[in-house]
Amino acid sequence: MDTHVLAFDILIIGAGPAGLSAAIRLSQLDRTLSIAVLEKGAEVGSHILSGAVLEPRALDELIPDWQQKKAPLDTTASEDKFLFLTKNHAVRLPTPSPMKNEGNYIISLGKFCRWLANYAESQGVNIFPGFAATDILYDQERVIGVLTGDKGIDKHGKPTERYQKGMTLTAKQTIFAEGCRGSLTQTLFNRFQLQKSCGMQTYALGLKELWEIPDSLHQAGLVMHSIGWPLDTKTYGGSFIYHFDKNLMDIGFVIGLDYQNTYLNPYEEFQRFKTHPFIRPFLENGKRIQYGARALNEGGFQAIPQLTFPGGLIIGCGAGFLNVPKIKGIHTAMKSGMIAAESLLPLSSDECKSYPDNIKKSWIWPELYKVRNIRPAMNWGLKTGLLYAAIDTYLLRGHAPWTFSNHADYLQISPAHLCKKIDYPKHDNKITFDLMSSVFLSNIHYDENQPCHLKLKNPMTPIEVNLKLFDAPEQRYCPAGVYEIQYNENNQPQLHINAGNCIHCKACDIKDPTQNITWTPPEGGSGPQYGMM
Repeated sequence: MDTHVLAFDILIIGAGPAGLSAAIRLSQLDRTLSIAVLEKGAEVGSHILSGAVLEPRALDELIPDWQQKKAPLDTTASEDKFLFLTKNHAVRLPTPSPMKNEGNYIISLGKFCRWLANYAESQGVNIFPGFAATDILYDQERVIGVLTGDKGIDKHGKPTERYQKGMTLTAKQTIFAEGCRGSLTQTLFNRFQLQKSCGMQTYALGLKELWEIPDSLHQAGLVMHSIGWPLDTKTYGGSFIYHFDKNLMDIGFVIGLDYQNTYLNPYEEFQRFKTHPFIRPFLENGKRIQYGARALNEGGFQAIPQLTFPGGLIIGCGAGFLNVPKIKGIHTAMKSGMIAAESLLPLSSDECKSYPDNIKKSWIWPELYKVRNIRPAMNWGLKTGLLYAAIDTYLLRGHAPWTFSNHADYLQISPAHLCKKIDYPKHDNKITFDLMSSVFLSNIHYDENQPCHLKLKNPMTPIEVNLKLFDAPEQRYCPAGVYEIQYNENNQPQLHINAGNCIHCKACDIKDPTQNITWTPPEGGSGPQYGMM
């Protein structure tokens, strides 16, 4: 009862594009509402990572005069390139229609979210960065708010001299906008069985670096994607390269987390990609500025869960509104937040039953429906998947009388004895870099004395199952070196968790073959401090 209690009309968990758009739309509809947004990052944008190319459709609806208000959309997408890579060659292919970017903008999503946050605050919205929501409050089966985590707790669970007790925040309605694989959203799925009537969610891991490159190589507005090398034809993934602002270039690699070879290392695949003869020249005289990684939902239309429950609802990537073939989800996340705001008012019911229907009546629904089969078709392999994508896009136009299903990513990984080890090239520290030098560029802030936020359901499983059967894949799928097998003085293996390296990508929560790892938020304000990612 000594916990500080704050009461609001609407509480929003997560200050990404979905949560901030919901807050702004609520303030536009009713300035008398008390609205709060909780953000676990040290500041808005600290944990945001995306390509990113923005389709401004939702922004045009939310803030029609965004140009006059100086939204940071400074680079218009001017050219699309779509490449198929072999080990030594790059073949330019026609750009598929969903991937064309006329009228779109290359942005820093972190910078854009900070602009949205400033606008929201000017409209009376309360934003609390640096506070991680760790528990949901219930009145019987109705969500009534959240608790934020205590600060200043040591690794043994005892208060330190900087101890600060968490807050209780209550609301008439709570909107969960945590993004992909949100920790509280996952508990809602389980408690309310929100996924019982939808298909399986599937994910990918996106890795990204921000580079400064010479004038002679910078082509502001260039949007380039590739498929093929270095991945084999059974593994889904590809690259993105975006030129924006003055001499800045985003370069990244996305790999489906349903990959089969336990020895595949997403970080090393990304580094190897950069050595391609067509890619390397962009980087040889450049400077790497930042590094990060984040999981993304790829289940699409058929994996959209039940969106409401007593006392709240789910928006944005937490609900899986990413358009995978378009490689965009910011516009759909923003629109879902706007629809949620419009559906909640007036605040007259425990459950916002109109929100799912309003989503279905919006442009989100047909956009996702038309492309629903393209990602799962890639499970047949690259060539067959591309052939089907062409047929679906240009002949069937997304109206096939069937809907393909997804599969659980963690079940796809194969035992080590069935897999071929991959020989990754040594890093040259000019184009390719060792993992720890990359993690350094994520600007992680983390008190090493705090409790480990990565929970093992069974502490023996990493050795008895993961190591014995799969040769400890957590050492490879984690893009920050969090998980490490060490041997004690008796040559007995044990899993060491370097929690202070965690960049909040959620890959471990998704890919662990025994689902033994649960990602929970560390102390509020901890984690990466992305600036322009």
